[in-house]
Amino acid sequence: MVGFLVGGAGGFVATEAFAAFCHFVLGVTLDVEDTPALLVVFAGLPPLLAVVGAILGVRIAARESGGDR
Repeated sequence: MVGFLVGGAGGFVATEAFAAFCHFVLGVTLDVEDTPALLVVFAGLPPLLAVVGAILGVRIAARESGGDR
């Protein structure tokens, strides 16, 4: 559960950091209405990283409990 939450939060932070970088450093404000692919990335990255975090959390928990013998 912790891996799922940390992965989802990490995905959200990654998308927001990318948007802030584009806005402040590059001077480009991202508009998801004009670019459907950008909308897919911004909507899909947090759930994808949440699932990856959950899988990693299960693997780490199994390794620490001795489940991978």
